Amino acid sequence: MLPFLSSRPRRVVVFNPTGRYAARQVAEMQAAGTPVVAGIALGRGGETLDGLPLLDSLADLDAPADAAVLYTPPEGTLGAVRQCAAAGIATIVAAAEYVPVHDALRAARAAREAGSWLLGPNTLGLCVPGEGEGGLLLGSVSPAFCAPGRVAMLGRSGTLTLATSRLMTRAGIGQRAVIHMGGDTVIGRNPHEWLAALADDPGTAAVLYCGEIGGDKEYALAEAIAAFSKPVVATIVGRHAPADRQMGHAGALIGAERESAASKLAALREGGARVAPTPYAAIDILKEILVP
Repeated sequence: MLPFLSSRPRRVVVFNPTGRYAARQVAEMQAAGTPVVAGIALGRGGETLDGLPLLDSLADLDAPADAAVLYTPPEGTLGAVRQCAAAGIATIVAAAEYVPVHDALRAARAAREAGSWLLGPNTLGLCVPGEGEGGLLLGSVSPAFCAPGRVAMLGRSGTLTLATSRLMTRAGIGQRAVIHMGGDTVIGRNPHEWLAALADDPGTAAVLYCGEIGGDKEYALAEAIAAFSKPVVATIVGRHAPADRQMGHAGALIGAERESAASKLAALREGGARVAPTPYAAIDILKEILVP
């Protein structure tokens, strides 16, 4: 079970919240109902940021945090993740792009060994649309694009995650959670792990997976679908991408046939997913699945 769904975070900290982008996201998180209690900014302890207390380190917190959003630069991400994992923080969002691969491997290992759920590196984070207790935003998935519902969305591309959540909402399909797992080759948790964690969530009726070309994470996901009791709808963008050409700033490319959209969709279909060529088609399938 995912920690931010089984027990909504009550104390959220933000690392490096003082930059222009980070400060804007802190304000958005607070507006969405996220209980941000402090910012971690070395050398700024004792100051405030628009009323938010700033501390020099996690050790200065008066009580443990249960979620953290990291706006540290790439070279500082590993250290920040290790701090959070050592402190027992259950959900960690690492926003930075261009984290060195070996650092990302070590960060993912540290988080997993501590039992933490790490999103990213290179993630927009997650949004649990407001209902009852209010919304939860960890990162920059716009709550305006989301609506409460029963579909858990897992995305690899940040842009696709935002666009598809907005399309779902416009189509009247609400989301249990919108999760951008991270766009890099090495991420904290892989798609099949997210799927397994959603199996026992009573609020999830179906899962929408939005992937992209490159890598091979979808094959483990395809194997996991057979043991998953809820409907899974999957789409992979990049069907017309030429081989061996980098697509987009995240570097998605087809390095082998198994990394193509067609091969991934075939594997997901064989695994039991309802596959769709586009997000629009995936939404049509979800409408059929969710009919009372």
